[in-house]
Amino acid sequence: MAEIVHIVVCAGIVPDPLQTLEPVMNPSGPGIKNEMVLPAVLDPWASSALYEAANLAAKHPGSKLWLVALGPKAKLQQVMMTVAQKAAFELVPVDGPIGGFPDAHATAAALAEAIAEIPGLDRTKLLLFGGWESASRGAGVTLQLIGERLGITEQFQGVDQIEVRADGCFEVLERVEGGKHQASVCAGAPAVLGWATGNLPEPKNNPQIGMSNMRTIMPALQKARTATLNSDGLKYLAVTLPSQQRTTRVVKDATPDAIAREIVEWMAE
Repeated sequence: MAEIVHIVVCAGIVPDPLQTLEPVMNPSGPGIKNEMVLPAVLDPWASSALYEAANLAAKHPGSKLWLVALGPKAKLQQVMMTVAQKAAFELVPVDGPIGGFPDAHATAAALAEAIAEIPGLDRTKLLLFGGWESASRGAGVTLQLIGERLGITEQFQGVDQIEVRADGCFEVLERVEGGKHQASVCAGAPAVLGWATGNLPEPKNNPQIGMSNMRTIMPALQKARTATLNSDGLKYLAVTLPSQQRTTRVVKDATPDAIAREIVEWMAE
């Protein structure tokens, strides 16, 4: 009998990467200029985690999949109209701010609280998925902090593949230097997996799955809990776009050591 798993995917919504993003200082703190009118998408890193989670759940009958997403309800509804057609899941929305400036600890606290209150979630079968990195909250620690708040110590980052075995243990391939993978075997759930790109392409839109998902997504959005992300001790003095600098020279027959030394000297300036 295949092992039943309960998978929770943590995801945020971000402005479409094709848009020009300009940071500004608002009365409440830093943000993105015209952020609420920019078209939004599901975080690309989290999207890979969602597709891998849906594929894993389909291989193990009886498994359940939840998508926990943080963002303004209006933006979540817009993004879910597309995402709902990609995979079958149950949405757990959290109404809160988006952007790259909220503190990772506050974000993790809000998401961990929402996960802890999911009805029917069996933590002994829990696999917590999310992006290894993020297009908005790229601190690289948010998923780890969520796992720690939930008491999950088995954590894997940069995951490209997972294979659950019949006895409940699973093998994970994590990215390491040199284009190689580290293979690890975990005795079983619970565990945290921060996904890289995985091995699956983006699924095709399926209107039947979309209609089925929307029956539960809309009521969930109406009941979405509100999260206030307090950033105690975190203060931004200014936010600006990085200055562009380009100085090009053509040099022949330079050794790798000489090139590296010049780059280090340039960075030190």
